Amino acid sequence: MGASKSTLPFGDQTMLERMLEIVSSTLSPIVVVTAADRPPPTLPPGILLAHDSHIDAGPLAGLHAGLCALSPHADAVFATSCDAPFLQPSLISEMVSRLGSADLAIPCDGDYHHPLAAVYRTSLADTIDRMLANGQRRPLQLLEHAVAHEVDVESLRGVDPELASFRNLNTPADYQKALSDAGLS
Repeated sequence: MGASKSTLPFGDQTMLERMLEIVSSTLSPIVVVTAADRPPPTLPPGILLAHDSHIDAGPLAGLHAGLCALSPHADAVFATSCDAPFLQPSLISEMVSRLGSADLAIPCDGDYHHPLAAVYRTSLADTIDRMLANGQRRPLQLLEHAVAHEVDVESLRGVDPELASFRNLNTPADYQKALSDAGLS
């Protein structure tokens, strides 16, 4: 993208500010996870900050840091990224309700899974730590080590008819299209 996605403007907010607003309408507390080598973002009061303790280990390390930071406060967490500006609070609530007794609830579309729109038990932190120590870096590898409730994305249309919550921004074209679709320049 040429810049940190978290700092990209989305209307009168940054992408990170937008995501914090969306998530905080449903969940508390919230933790923002950053790479240890990046300067910390300015966060509103009450938002926790965590850093990856596993350097250059990708999103699984970020998930690990978030689970560790939230374990004193929650049994389960919803994980998302800072580049999903159309995330629906109703989808967050629905995914939390789908966890049941599983270790994680993850939306799937056929063979494609959405690990950054999923709910994870904080108790998975130890499992993820072992995975990272063994060189496993992909969040989906967690499905081999945990009891997962795979949620068909089609069953989520009742709370997100367009499934817009799963739209993330990976290229400048994605970003420009999202701005346009949101009526922003």
